[in-house]
Amino acid sequence: MRQFGLIGRTLSHSFSQTYFTQKFYSLGLPDHEYELFELASINELPGVLAAHPDLVGLNVTVPYKESVMLYLDELAPSATRVGAVNVIERTAEGRLRGHNTDHVGFRESLRRFFPLQPEARALVLGTGGASKAVATALQDLGIPHWLVSRDPMAHGLTYADLTPALVAAHRLIINTTPLGTFPHTDECPSLPYAALTEQHYLHDLVYNPAETLFMQKGKEAGAQVKNGFEMLCLQAEAAWEIWNEGQQ
Repeated sequence: MRQFGLIGRTLSHSFSQTYFTQKFYSLGLPDHEYELFELASINELPGVLAAHPDLVGLNVTVPYKESVMLYLDELAPSATRVGAVNVIERTAEGRLRGHNTDHVGFRESLRRFFPLQPEARALVLGTGGASKAVATALQDLGIPHWLVSRDPMAHGLTYADLTPALVAAHRLIINTTPLGTFPHTDECPSLPYAALTEQHYLHDLVYNPAETLFMQKGKEAGAQVKNGFEMLCLQAEAAWEIWNEGQQ
């Protein structure tokens, strides 16, 4: 049996298990399974690995994309560059290697959504592991950006800094926070939504629900909106390639 799984604190919103279970079925892989591992703390990870010796790959979601790195034996260049891990590979020697496929998934999803122009500027809401992947993708695409945080001591802007004029000057706004994720669908980032126009593009990494309150408010202003489902699929396919490298 080849086992895979997802670690995170709360996983009721996740589509990963369904995605990979359907993939295993379509590929005719009855000896593959994908489990969910809700961890109250990241220090529970060694126990999960010890209890599941057939685990060969894990996905990592909030809030452990950064703290999990302390439990790994090595980091692939992608994880080192981003500074966060969303994929763990358990090698044949039993070593744990961290990767980041989020930045590739977001970059390719954004290419299909946002028309790249020299004057493009972005606001990245959130400063966690997902925001680091988004920032890396924006660097790849040459899009200057600001990180936005609730912490006035953090690098970047605070939500209080988001004046209507500043929002108007940044046509691309990306939500990397979990605000609006099921079941808390009545939540959204604190923005001057009245400053949004038809020239804005809102990309929400949340995919459950399919249309978040953040996206609804954007649509009401005439903005283009997109959720994180395509990014989820793209990063999952990249993870699958990592887990199966050398298997063919």
